[in-house]
Amino acid sequence: MKASDLFVKALEAEGVEYIFGIPGEENLDLLESLRNSDIKLILTRHEQGAGFMAATYGRLTGKVGVCLSTLGPGATNLVTPGAYAQLGAMPMLMITGQKPVKTSKQGRFQVIDVVDMMRSITKYTTQVVSGDRIPSVVREAFRLAHEERPGATHIELPEDIAAETTQAQLLKPSISRRPIAEYKAINKAIEMIEGARSPLLLIGAAANRKLTSKMLKEFVEKTGIPYVTTQMGKGVLDESHELFMGNTALSSGDFVHRIIDSSDLIINVGHDVVEKPPFFMKHGGREVIHINFETAAVDPVYFPQLEVVGDIANSIWQIKEKIQQQSAWEFSFFKKAHQAFLEHKAESENDDRFPVLPERFVRDIREAMPKDGIVTLDNGVYKIWFARNYPAALTNTLLLDNALASMGAGLPSAMAAKMVHPDKPVLTVCGDGGFMMNSQELETAVRLKLHIVVIILRDDAYGMIKWKQANMQFANYGLDYGNPDFVKYAESYGAKGWRIEAADEILPLVKACLADPGVHVIDVPVDYSLNDKMLNETIRERSQKL
Repeated sequence: MKASDLFVKALEAEGVEYIFGIPGEENLDLLESLRNSDIKLILTRHEQGAGFMAATYGRLTGKVGVCLSTLGPGATNLVTPGAYAQLGAMPMLMITGQKPVKTSKQGRFQVIDVVDMMRSITKYTTQVVSGDRIPSVVREAFRLAHEERPGATHIELPEDIAAETTQAQLLKPSISRRPIAEYKAINKAIEMIEGARSPLLLIGAAANRKLTSKMLKEFVEKTGIPYVTTQMGKGVLDESHELFMGNTALSSGDFVHRIIDSSDLIINVGHDVVEKPPFFMKHGGREVIHINFETAAVDPVYFPQLEVVGDIANSIWQIKEKIQQQSAWEFSFFKKAHQAFLEHKAESENDDRFPVLPERFVRDIREAMPKDGIVTLDNGVYKIWFARNYPAALTNTLLLDNALASMGAGLPSAMAAKMVHPDKPVLTVCGDGGFMMNSQELETAVRLKLHIVVIILRDDAYGMIKWKQANMQFANYGLDYGNPDFVKYAESYGAKGWRIEAADEILPLVKACLADPGVHVIDVPVDYSLNDKMLNETIRERSQKL
């Protein structure tokens, strides 16, 4: 058969539902093969939007999200979402076109070494040099993208290879199970936990898997050990539970860091080195148990005393089956510190000033969204407030990126989330800077008839950097800009535009938009002026008084 037909059949055999992207002339054979396939092509307005959608699809489903571009500039536009998927452990395959490799008559027009360019941001990158290689190349790309730790892969399909004939047969995936932890490591972990005075469970990014969540819930219910999360561990366990002690949104100095400092053993589940370490180890200090798919990456501030290496869910299950709750465990300071956090949080989130404070805004979004509703975030200072103040109840219901932390991902992520979960409310929160980086995807959302709510927190500046600038005692310089009228901008795409003019308008308007099918864009003026004092002074001072 034609090689491009075989390529598409290989994708179908891997269970691909969608390909997000923008084809070019080098992809036309593949495009024709897709036309006769059950796979749906989701045409976007920028390759970056397509890549973010594919990565988010992978994050939400556990299957490999697929995106497509042409050669040259199309391929370079996939670099950012490729890095986003790789650092964020999201399974994704990028397919790019290329000029004919055997008989090209166009010199080096648009030709760059895309395979080499992708090497540092993928788990696997290759050029298809023969139609006969398609089955093995596609199978390997999917195997590696999906295998722990998940990430990005890349295949370049040249124009003449796509058009040639092949008799190759598809390859079926092998039956494979992840290794489980050795029993001596499990027994040692139980011994250390039972012998601790104030053990603390820390949940990181690699624990964000459905089965792991179930096992951790059973572990916490049996032991009563409190837990905290990193930003990308949010929602693994219900954060409205009385044993949840907080999120490590800030690097240090928060109430949650007082809790971490007072523990004598940290059960570190799913630690991923892409996230800022929520604690620093030192010789003679608290001990750490590392529970993960992989061994610990040791550095000067992370050298765990015990490593339990294997399937995380199985490791937690093994520990849970044997461990016994200890009467000597002491958690009173944990609960005192968390109560102080809740009291301080209530003060700031009840402020009615306008433009709105981020703490108040986060509270209203939490009230508007049901437990299974999905909130996606772009990247900005509001991400800290959502990580810290937004209690997530379920896995992957607050999609934030604390790995590459790229701007421009919020809107495409919400679009992918709605496609994966059409029956769940989906809302995205973007800063005005991040929104404008991929705002053209509003057209895609309208064309696909998606029901999403897009909230733009407008401060007419790159607010996160202004906060850092102020924190470093530098003058305000180089970070202010102008914005379009976001209501008219939304309406020009066929979306519905809204503008908030008082803090008490947020909650009813968001609820109304969630109930009204279509694409809604809400302009929310936000006040970040208190960020520096609150995050760098007030919180630190109050937590230190405990």
